[in-house]
Amino acid sequence: MTSQHVVLLMLALAAILVLTRLFGALARLLRQPKVIGEILAGIVLGPLLLHGAVGDALVAVDIRPHLAGLADIGLALFMFLVGSELDGNPLRGTGKAAALVSSASMLVPFGLGCLLALTLVHSHPAPSRTGLVLFMGVALSVTAFPVLARILTDHGIIRTPLGKLALSCAALADILAWVMLAVVVALVGGSGRSSWSVVLVVPYTGFLWFVARPLLAARSRRNRSEGELVTVALGTLLLSSAFTEWIGLHFIFGAFLAGVVMPKEITGTILRERLRGVADVLFLPVYFVIAGLQVDLTAIGDGGLGELALIVVVAAAGKFVSTLLAARASGVPRNEARVLAVLMNTRGLTELVILTVGSQLGLLDRALYSMLVVMALVTTAMTGLLLRLVLPSTEVAADVGLGRQRSVAAAGARNTFAGFSRRWRRVSPSMRRRR
Repeated sequence: MTSQHVVLLMLALAAILVLTRLFGALARLLRQPKVIGEILAGIVLGPLLLHGAVGDALVAVDIRPHLAGLADIGLALFMFLVGSELDGNPLRGTGKAAALVSSASMLVPFGLGCLLALTLVHSHPAPSRTGLVLFMGVALSVTAFPVLARILTDHGIIRTPLGKLALSCAALADILAWVMLAVVVALVGGSGRSSWSVVLVVPYTGFLWFVARPLLAARSRRNRSEGELVTVALGTLLLSSAFTEWIGLHFIFGAFLAGVVMPKEITGTILRERLRGVADVLFLPVYFVIAGLQVDLTAIGDGGLGELALIVVVAAAGKFVSTLLAARASGVPRNEARVLAVLMNTRGLTELVILTVGSQLGLLDRALYSMLVVMALVTTAMTGLLLRLVLPSTEVAADVGLGRQRSVAAAGARNTFAGFSRRWRRVSPSMRRRR
C-alpha cells in the first residue's frame, strides 16, 4: 500500500463514519432502527447519486479491496456477537409456542420464496438454478434477532411474556436461517471443497461444543484478566472463521459457532459491550458502505418494479400470515399474535449478511441483489410503523404486556383508596377533629 493509498483510506474511513452516523441519527429521529439509516448511507454512496460519482470521490476504487477486508472483520464480529447472545435454551419459558411459531414463520416464507424464484430465474439467470431457488427461500424467510431485540427494548416490552416469546421465536428462526444458508453454500460451493464441507462441519461443531467450550471455560476460571479474555475470544473467533472458510463454507458460520460455544464467563457484559462498540462504531459502517456500493437501483428499471413489488408483498405477507396463524394455533391471544407477526418481519442487518453471501456466490445479479436489499429495508421499516398501531391494544391484554401490569396496579390503588375513604367516613366527626 502506497502513501497515497494510506491517505485515501483514512479519508474514506472518516467519511464513512460521519455519513453512517448522520444517517443512523436520522433514522432514529424517524423512530426507525438505526441500521436502516446506515444501510441507506451505503446506498447513497453507490450508483444512485450521479452514477456513483459521489461514492468514487469519497471512497476511491483503489482502496475498496482494503475496505472490504475491514468489512469482513466487522461481519465476523457481528456474527460472533449474534451467536454469543443466543440463549443456550431458546425455548426456556416459552415451550411449544416458540417452536411452532418460529418453524411456521420460516418454512412458509421459505416455500413461497422458492416458488417466487421459479418465476424470476429466467430474468435473473444464475450459475446454479437450484441454488438460486433455495437461496431465495432463505432470503425471504429471515428474521433479524439483533434488530428485533433492539425494537423490543425501545418499546419497553422486552421483559414481558410477549417479548420473551418474540425473542425465542427470533432466536430459533436465526438458527434455522443459518443452517439453511449453510446447506445452500455447500450445494453451490465456492472453493472446490463443497463435496465434503457439510460432512466436516458436523464433527467440527461437536469439537467446539464438547472439547473447546470446556477448555475455554476452564481457562476463564483460571485467569480473569480482561485482556486475556479478549485475546481468547478473538483468537477463537478468527480460527473458527478461517476453518469454515477453508472447508468451503463461508467464514460467517465459523464466527457464529464461536459465539455460540463461547462460555458466558468470557462473553460477559463488559467484554460483549467492548466488542460491540468496536464493531458498531468502526467495522460495521464500513460493511454497510461496501454492501451499499453494490446496490444499483437504476439496474432495476421500469420492468423490474413489478418484480420488486412482488418480492416485497410475498416476503411481508408470508411472514405475517404464517406467524399469525401459528401463534393463534398455539393459544396466543389475538392482539399479541398480531404484534408477534409484525415483529417477525424484521430483517435488517441479518438479511444484508445473507444477501452478501448470495452475491459472493454469484447467485444474485446486481438488479436482484438491489431488489432484495430494498425489500429488507421496506419490511424492517414497516415493523416500526405497524408496531405503533397494534402495540397499544396489546399492552392492556391479559397477562401479557406492561399495560396489564399497570392496569392491575392502578385498579389496586383505586380499591385501596376507596376502602380507606369508606373507613374514614365511619369515624365520628369528633374523632376526626381530634386527629
